[in-house]
Amino acid sequence: MKLTLHEVAQVLGAKNDISLYPDTALNKVEFDSRFVTTGDLFVPLKGARDGHDFIPVAFENGCAVTLSEVSLDVPHILVDDCLAALQQLAAYYLEKTEVEVIAVTGSNGKTTTKDMIHDILATTYKTYKTQGNYNNEIGLPYTVLHMPDDTEKLVLEMGQDHLGDIHLLSEIAKPSLSVITLFGEAHLEFFGSREEIAKGKLQIADGMEPGSKLLIPADPIADKLLPSHVDLVRFGEQGDLQVTSLVESKDSLTFTVNFMDGDIFLPVTGKYNATNAMVAACVGKLLAVEEEDILEALAKLELTRNRTEWKKAANGADILSDVYNANPTAMKLILETFSAIPANEKGQKIVVLADMKELGPDSVQMHTDILKYLDPSVLDQLVLYGDDIADLAEAASRLFPAGSVSFFKKNASEDQFEDLLGHIQTILQPADQILLKGSNSMNLAKVVEKLEKLG
Repeated sequence: MKLTLHEVAQVLGAKNDISLYPDTALNKVEFDSRFVTTGDLFVPLKGARDGHDFIPVAFENGCAVTLSEVSLDVPHILVDDCLAALQQLAAYYLEKTEVEVIAVTGSNGKTTTKDMIHDILATTYKTYKTQGNYNNEIGLPYTVLHMPDDTEKLVLEMGQDHLGDIHLLSEIAKPSLSVITLFGEAHLEFFGSREEIAKGKLQIADGMEPGSKLLIPADPIADKLLPSHVDLVRFGEQGDLQVTSLVESKDSLTFTVNFMDGDIFLPVTGKYNATNAMVAACVGKLLAVEEEDILEALAKLELTRNRTEWKKAANGADILSDVYNANPTAMKLILETFSAIPANEKGQKIVVLADMKELGPDSVQMHTDILKYLDPSVLDQLVLYGDDIADLAEAASRLFPAGSVSFFKKNASEDQFEDLLGHIQTILQPADQILLKGSNSMNLAKVVEKLEKLG
């Protein structure tokens, strides 16, 4: 990190006398005292505990200086708000280093698309990306201040829980090129409608200069909300960018697009990933990456863990794990993918679905609407787990053959998780394929882990 103590103090308008401390070069920024090493800047943030309580630990670990909202007897930079100061410092650092920022948001697919863009750009530039899901008001500035000194392109993921989140992140990052993957239903409980979600996502343009490019879905939901100061590139049916052919297999995709020659191979499943890859490829072309490098990067793609991936149960069954998050659009897409994949010889196709969280007052109906994507001629067993999903279980039991639909409760008074796990272990045979999909808080990841170990 190319910052000194006095430089940081000046940028943040320190309210104390910094001349008391030598102007040393700072190593890196940390907000967790356990990760502090010699020469670091510590940023005490308020969470379950006030980070100021851990300032002594930070200095024990070698901290050079700390931000603080109160006067201290140790080297500190006095500010009104430590989080706001962290964000201000990140914005300054991007301006100082002149690193080009590519921003990615969307209700689904943003982490995968971020990974794809990173791998494409890394063929040509020194590229760094958001690590894991560090995509919020803390994680984004932390990512900026942790990028390697030689970074040329920075790919930042931006998440939103409430309206205004993306605006803040865009104003910090000031991206030169941005992508919105999807206007879906994630966090619908807090937004009230897809229109409000779209409004929030489109705030990614707020920090962009006039004439910058914004890639967005060709979704009518956004038509009345489109920013006028950026150049729009729309993708999907009737969009500027289109997938023109697609061959889907169990663990890969081969497809073509209307702006590149030849086939694109992708070592992941799900036709929605063809769209994500198409968008990433377009970003690569806009930033002067050669087509052969784009194709090679996508063919060797390395995705962030815990996204959609095939695993093996201990008994040999195929597991399609998609347990990181869930909303109706994501549920529909993965069910379409799983249903389209040919069954193994003499094997069942089993679907395990758990509650989708944060959908608001229409949650029960949104769960029940998933029924239209459940085909009893293709799927052999349906296992449902949760509370809002109960009506779907009842509706599915009328559609599917007797005994092929099972429901397990998870509510304020009862959690049948162990029964759920036992049932799945009983029905899962070596030749089967099983899909697991639900919100992260429903703990289906634990089911996957058990199946991998115990069969």
